[in-house]
Amino acid sequence: MDDARFALDDFELYQRARAFRKRIYQLIRRLPHEEKYCLASQMRRAAVSITNNIAEGHDRWHYQENIRFCRMARGSTEETIDDLNTCADESYAAHDLVAQLKTEAYELIRRINGYIA
Repeated sequence: MDDARFALDDFELYQRARAFRKRIYQLIRRLPHEEKYCLASQMRRAAVSITNNIAEGHDRWHYQENIRFCRMARGSTEETIDDLNTCADESYAAHDLVAQLKTEAYELIRRINGYIA
């Protein structure tokens, strides 16, 4: 590329967020039917928001705009953690799976914070 920017698919933070989103979607498919339009829908929006915001920020030329979108991605990750807590509280998923996903979420937040810094 002429401008030393790189493709979104080559951006490690985006790759990590995308992998996390895929794992959240796997959990969503296991939720009870009565959560299809409530928790499942909310989790889907939050998980997609993580990668959407990283992608949108990636395309911004001014670093402050990029940081703004990374902060939104971080907030969506925190929202996903709360949704995972709901899954644990309602016994919708095994404790080990929820714990693993929360660990991945906190690692993603750490990487977002590192990228912002």
